[in-house]
Amino acid sequence: MNPTNPPTSTRIRRALISVSDKRHLESFARALAESGIEILATGGTRRALETAGIATRDVAEVTGCPEMMNGRVKTLHPRIHGGILALRGEPAHEAAMREHGIAPIDLVVVNLYPFEATIEKLGVKREEAIEEIDIGGPAMVRSAAKNHEHVAVVVDPSDYGRVQDELQRLEGALSRELRRELAAKAFATTAAYDAEISRWLFEEDALAAPAWPETWTFTGRKLLDLRYGENPHQRAAFYRSPRARLPSLAAAENLGGKQLSYNNLIDLDSAVALAREFDRPFVCVVKHNNPCGAASGDTPAQALADAWAGDPLSAFGSVLAFNRPVDGASARFLVSENRFVEAVAAPSFEPDALKCLRTGAKWGKNVRLLACGPMARGAPGASDARGGPGASAATFEVRPLAGGFLVQSPDRVPDERGRFEVVTRTAPSDADVASLVFANRVCKHVRSNAIVLAKGERVVGVGAGQMSRVDAVRIAVHKAGGEARGSVLASDAFFPFPDGVEVAIEAGVRAILQPGGSVRDEDVKKACDARGVPMVFSGVRHFRH
Repeated sequence: MNPTNPPTSTRIRRALISVSDKRHLESFARALAESGIEILATGGTRRALETAGIATRDVAEVTGCPEMMNGRVKTLHPRIHGGILALRGEPAHEAAMREHGIAPIDLVVVNLYPFEATIEKLGVKREEAIEEIDIGGPAMVRSAAKNHEHVAVVVDPSDYGRVQDELQRLEGALSRELRRELAAKAFATTAAYDAEISRWLFEEDALAAPAWPETWTFTGRKLLDLRYGENPHQRAAFYRSPRARLPSLAAAENLGGKQLSYNNLIDLDSAVALAREFDRPFVCVVKHNNPCGAASGDTPAQALADAWAGDPLSAFGSVLAFNRPVDGASARFLVSENRFVEAVAAPSFEPDALKCLRTGAKWGKNVRLLACGPMARGAPGASDARGGPGASAATFEVRPLAGGFLVQSPDRVPDERGRFEVVTRTAPSDADVASLVFANRVCKHVRSNAIVLAKGERVVGVGAGQMSRVDAVRIAVHKAGGEARGSVLASDAFFPFPDGVEVAIEAGVRAILQPGGSVRDEDVKKACDARGVPMVFSGVRHFRH
């Protein structure tokens, strides 16, 4: 046999099985044994198979060495790796196998120690996590994947059925096409495994050494193929990060509706991030990745009605996020008066709400409903990031650039009121300060340049994504209409000139919050003092490009 031109199918005579995930193991191994395939197995796997009455040969018998060091050393041996890596038909390889008593291994069935599950356990100790770093498993997987022209490797129990079917169809052999596909999956698995270990080690020590690592690797498992990307001519898919947790779209339960689109997911992610800013019942209405309405209320239904009223025209075809379970009153509001949204994300949906949304005209088969878990700020079970380089991998923000990417921690700042500084002769009332805090939290989720007008805890006007700040003010005022009078204003960054505040004051804005820091801050303050309008500096910029 010429090793450079191997056969298109490889007969499987000997398999090595070493798995921590024993789902479907018994039926798969039994099918291998009934096909006449000899099974080599390591300790725990061998015990499980023999309990099921499936004959195996202990790896220790093959190597001549017992498992040692609490199982750390068992398969790292030439009689194992030589059997996997040997090129069939290569004279030097076959001579080495005869000389050292190495038998070929044609199928490697390995899944790795559950490192990810271990580090997710509450209070897990570092040494416990370290023990779940697999060494022999990845080595065998990589060896088999490298030699896939002669050896098949299976790392996922969901592939057992395909392998079993092909062994039956090809009378004990596996095709080159399947071996190549399984090899690619194997290398992707070990790459993701090592990336997760590397990330965890970095995060464990990040508080002591808060620099970003020299090498950064992202991994994910595909959740679903999307119909297309931002536009129909673009391909797209949705991947889940290894430690995605609630509340997030990647970990959410899809309760029905049409297939999610790329743009749905972008908008929903922004909506969920905004909903998590608030303690009280809160609803936001997001369109083209900007909130066009948002409100807190005593009930979800009240918050929804006030959020929708912020910009009813833009709300049609938007996505919504609730930080409380969707109740029946909210569902009935949505399905009435020809209202329509693309998707709704919430911690959960009450049964009567779910029934209403699933059966309402134009709703049941269309609107995507996602249960994302606890979302209210500080709610039990809602995960939060530490906010620095040591934060959980799922919380880093990543932006691709041509030839690279940017990484940053999220824009999460503890309650900013401690930094507030009244810089005008007139101070805002306590009620206005509370409204400014609300507007400021919404504003940091609006594309820059960003202006938000609010009354109490409801948005009445938004100016988003403008090249000049005064234009953002004009748009927010226009959107608010008569509601601009008596509102408060939050700006994501400083006013470079007085013109923006002058437009706002002329429209009837009663208090203004901005970070400050412009060389013309004094001119801006004077414009406010001239009309008796209080201004507060927050000291924190919230650009969102």
